[in-house]
Amino acid sequence: MRHGNLRSVSRLQRRQPEVELLRDRELMQAIEDLCNSKAEEFRMYGYENVTGEQIWACVSENYRRGWPRLNRLVNDILSLKANRFMNWLMLSVYKDQ
Repeated sequence: MRHGNLRSVSRLQRRQPEVELLRDRELMQAIEDLCNSKAEEFRMYGYENVTGEQIWACVSENYRRGWPRLNRLVNDILSLKANRFMNWLMLSVYKDQ
């Protein structure tokens, strides 16, 4: 058996994937678009006056200690349920009074 053609794993040159980072403005625009999309989804369910700003206020209320990783933030927006949003909205109305 010839082993001359085999290379050790440490010798293999692994190509690092190129990662494109978003600028802060681009990131905020993407988050705003997600919130507007979620608000549009709620409007399709019959919640007519929901805005992207309200969605963001509801989701970001949990980030008092700092921003989470991007994947968690996106998941929090996309997985927001109408029931949780309406509970948050009712509590915010009572807090404002």
